Amino acid sequence: MTQPPRYSLTWIQQVAQVPQDQWDALAQPLISPFFEWDWLHSLESSGSATGQAGWQPCHLVVWRETPGSPGDSPQRQLVAAAPLYLKSHSYGEFVFDHQWADLAHRLGVDYYPKLVGMSPFTPAVGYRFLMDPQEDEGTLTHLMVMEIDRFCDRNRLSGCHFLYVDPDWRSGLEALGFIPWMHHNSVWHNRGFQTFDDYLQMFNANQRRNIKRERQAITKANLTLQTFSGDDIPPHFLPLMYRFYSHHCDKFGWWGSKYLTKAFFEALYDRLRHRLLLVAALKDGEQTPEPQPVAMAFCIHKGDRLYGRYWGSFEEFNALHFNACYYSPIEWAITQGIQIFDPGAGGAHKKRRGFPATAHHSLHRFYHPRFSQILQSYLQQVNDLEAQEIEAINNELPFTAPSIELPSQ
Repeated sequence: MTQPPRYSLTWIQQVAQVPQDQWDALAQPLISPFFEWDWLHSLESSGSATGQAGWQPCHLVVWRETPGSPGDSPQRQLVAAAPLYLKSHSYGEFVFDHQWADLAHRLGVDYYPKLVGMSPFTPAVGYRFLMDPQEDEGTLTHLMVMEIDRFCDRNRLSGCHFLYVDPDWRSGLEALGFIPWMHHNSVWHNRGFQTFDDYLQMFNANQRRNIKRERQAITKANLTLQTFSGDDIPPHFLPLMYRFYSHHCDKFGWWGSKYLTKAFFEALYDRLRHRLLLVAALKDGEQTPEPQPVAMAFCIHKGDRLYGRYWGSFEEFNALHFNACYYSPIEWAITQGIQIFDPGAGGAHKKRRGFPATAHHSLHRFYHPRFSQILQSYLQQVNDLEAQEIEAINNELPFTAPSIELPSQ
């Protein structure tokens, strides 16, 4: 008679406690690159995502235990994992729940700490439990959610929150009682473009002229934008990217969202340069032994997805941000067959450049009954309003024809 599989669920305080090959066997098949061992380990080991920074790693892992030979210990194989963090604040999530914290305070509920599932500081869709495809996903998901509930109860946490969830994963968690909250980001979709000019034809005549004018501004400034990826990236670009990132964040003071350390950027050259795309702005005619950009944009790619993450410039140039962070990555994406380009948080100026508002969701479980009742009713109303806002934004896109197919919600 076949014995049912035996699982053990444990909590770990850093991804380094799991062998990289076993973790990546679960993470690498995902669309998102942000749950691979190297990315999470770089965040944690660099001091960027730590308890001191308000991001205490608290990952749930599931081992399948196989009995060994008589006298031997059982063999363990990692079959599932949930990247999770204990949060003492809401910064770096880009899902703004500060009003919830205020409501909790008025109800006498401690909102922090809370348990959050996402890749730290990374507002990119794709969160889900990492799962061995040979296992029964429903069974393991149910076991993991029950363990998360026990953990939150044991530690008196106000709630569990999964952010930027994979849309294919969402319905299963809703069936387990998680409440969805709709948001939107601005995402470029490749509509079979073969060239950058094909992309331009999507716009009405006025906006085509505007984009061409912004592109010409780079030439007028005596700059050249050059893309570097993989082994073509000069090693000194990663420490330099930290300086750009730091300088850009510092311009916004308290609101600058400077979460990452220099050690994080430096670690990526050895660990993840095969996933990196850097767009460097170089001054024409400048002769140096090594290229010395005056600005740079930092992107991550995997499969047919491209993600814009960070940017900075030591000098101000007209339209440089739009070119380095949007137009050059789009041009690169077209040549590489990229289908979706998520340029990062924010969106007021993206719709004019071909980034429709695209719905995504977070999922929430609240452990205080009154608090949960209030927010469940509130979120139903908010989701209706968010759907209306997405429709309104996309009705104002400067496209040639309204018949252009937009992403569904």
